[in-house]
Amino acid sequence: MSVSADMVKKLREKTGAGMMDCKKALEKSGGDMNKATDYLREQGLTQAAKKASRIAREGIIYSYIHPGDKLGVLLELNCETDFVARTEDFKFLAKDMAMQIAATNPLVVSRSDLRPELLEKEKEIYRTQAKNEGKPEKIIERIVEGKLEKYFQEVCLLEQPFVKDQDRTVKDRINETLAKLGENITVKRFVRFRLGDEVS
Repeated sequence: MSVSADMVKKLREKTGAGMMDCKKALEKSGGDMNKATDYLREQGLTQAAKKASRIAREGIIYSYIHPGDKLGVLLELNCETDFVARTEDFKFLAKDMAMQIAATNPLVVSRSDLRPELLEKEKEIYRTQAKNEGKPEKIIERIVEGKLEKYFQEVCLLEQPFVKDQDRTVKDRINETLAKLGENITVKRFVRFRLGDEVS
């Protein structure tokens, strides 16, 4: 059976697992929500939601300089204990995050970090585009919401497709390490430097 976006969304809200993991679980369970939840639990993927509420104040500042020395990233990646911050898995995740930022230039960590006025401006642009294309009034808001979701995937680090595996999001990549290390992990902040760029 085909798995709808709405089913994936419901399972994600219920379990806190990543989008691609939820889709896979629903496909494996033939769309049965309970079986899909069990599958995610067996894989240890529902742990991410429970751990996400715990405070992460330890971690590292990771610096990445792209070959050629013209692009660099400074990243603060947090976890709960200094012990986890020193593990190879955590450092490898930090490197993956810094390389992701270097490659894709996100604006923010998550959609909640976007300024409301910026979102309104984007929505207005999408509405105008839809009207100019002669789209019926009743579907314009649906088109705007669809384009806004694509915008989030471009500018929000956690929602971007992971550069090393486009079938997963960056959030899925973080959750994988979170499940393995057993601690909450968060990207606190980042700065991307490109030689010659103006400071905004």
